[in-house]
Amino acid sequence: MADEVILLDYWPSMFTMTTTKIALAEKGVAYEYEETNPWVKTSLPNEMNPIHKKIPVLIHEGKQICESLIQLEYIDEVWSNTYPILPSDPYQKAQARFWGDFIDKKFYDPSWKVWGTIGEEQVTAKKDLLEHFKTLETELGDKPYYGGDVFGFVDIALMGYYSWFKAIEKFGEFSIEAEFPKLIQWTKRCLERESVVKSIADSDKIIEYAYVLRRKLGVE
Repeated sequence: MADEVILLDYWPSMFTMTTTKIALAEKGVAYEYEETNPWVKTSLPNEMNPIHKKIPVLIHEGKQICESLIQLEYIDEVWSNTYPILPSDPYQKAQARFWGDFIDKKFYDPSWKVWGTIGEEQVTAKKDLLEHFKTLETELGDKPYYGGDVFGFVDIALMGYYSWFKAIEKFGEFSIEAEFPKLIQWTKRCLERESVVKSIADSDKIIEYAYVLRRKLGVE
């Protein structure tokens, strides 16, 4: 009997639901997806994630696992007999966790402020985000993936933001490809993977959604 796996999230979420979907796809794990709109008041996120009260939430056999990077590690350990997400070498694993944590802590705040604010706040956010992109491009170097020749933990963590790149470029008025060509070549390699293509949201729809949020935030 197959495991019962449910993923609670909202399709354009910047809390990187995509990372969990990519990981499940790489492992070949079937799951049920339940749309949970954060703008509609419901007790579900509070019940499933009582500490942070937010999505995404992965539910496996009735047990909830919160936070996308924790979900990645959980998926890798539970379905360990298929595609490895984290390297087995302890040092390489520590490095992957470090860069995953960097993405988790550094990207969300400036990313949404680039498309969701104006004025000095947006200028500062854009400066910070460009610095973070530069740091990640430097770390990537000439490697095909962050794990070297292998698509893995850090690649999945960063591709969680990919659907929002186009919106970030539009409202931030800059080109990621012009500024960070190696990073864009990396995204193209990632997009050759079926697990990635099937998991990411449409970038043009994300821009439409960003306009909706900007109106809600009073900046449009």
